[in-house]
Amino acid sequence: MSTGADRRRVQKTVLITGCSSGIGRATAHAFNDEGWTVYATARNPADIETLGEAGCELATLDVTDQSDVDRVVDRVLDEEGAIDAVVNNAGYGQFGPIEDVSTERVHEQFDVNVYGPHRLIRAVLPAMRRERDGTIVNLSSVAGRVSFPGGGVYSGSKFAVEAMSDALRNEVAEFGVDVVVVEPGPVKTNFSTRAENETDPEEADGVERTEAYEPFYAMFEDAKLVGGDGPGAVEPQLVAGAIYDAASATRPPARVQPGTTARVGVLARFLPDAVLDRGYEFLRKFTS
Repeated sequence: MSTGADRRRVQKTVLITGCSSGIGRATAHAFNDEGWTVYATARNPADIETLGEAGCELATLDVTDQSDVDRVVDRVLDEEGAIDAVVNNAGYGQFGPIEDVSTERVHEQFDVNVYGPHRLIRAVLPAMRRERDGTIVNLSSVAGRVSFPGGGVYSGSKFAVEAMSDALRNEVAEFGVDVVVVEPGPVKTNFSTRAENETDPEEADGVERTEAYEPFYAMFEDAKLVGGDGPGAVEPQLVAGAIYDAASATRPPARVQPGTTARVGVLARFLPDAVLDRGYEFLRKFTS
């Protein structure tokens, strides 16, 4: 009878967060199809039952709960002996003008999008350093390089992921551990539905729609700046493929932008602030 450590000699192991839908689910399938041992996680185990039927190992994981993180990482190490890759995918978008978003909502956004990956990174790094091998893939966004009106809280969380990833990449390079940031643009997932709920006055506690900012809400709703209905949106499988390639590469790039929209979008960070400001002003007038 073979042990988990025996299986690892012929199979690599990946731990993925946020697998209930969209990019996370597609990523679990991508690794599973390539013969990896996949630990697919989500807050609600019922959401990932079909991944179990496909051959993935399942675990309940809330990235805001340190005990959850420690329990899952310990389980994977006990069963497999090592973790070859971690994909920090769990996250959501908190939208609304800065004045309209409560501080509690900002904390919740950072707890999932920033502190969650930080908890998991700290939990897996000792084993990766011991093995002198491993890849950490952090999901960011074009919004992690270019902020926009109404998206300051979400962008702030992704800017933080970018900064932490840059520091981490150089801190762990000598231990054989790679760090890759994946920066999608709009993706055809249910991300847009949740983002709309975060600004819907009937759905979102902690977001007060100030009348003065109605043009910004109109810009979101009419221009579809976020989510899967926007121009240039890609299928989650494209992003999943980029994640798999990054985790499999011997020398992965520091950043990957899946799709043309993402590659073009991140270039906006090189534009002068005045040019970006005029662009947002034009878009606000166009959608009002």
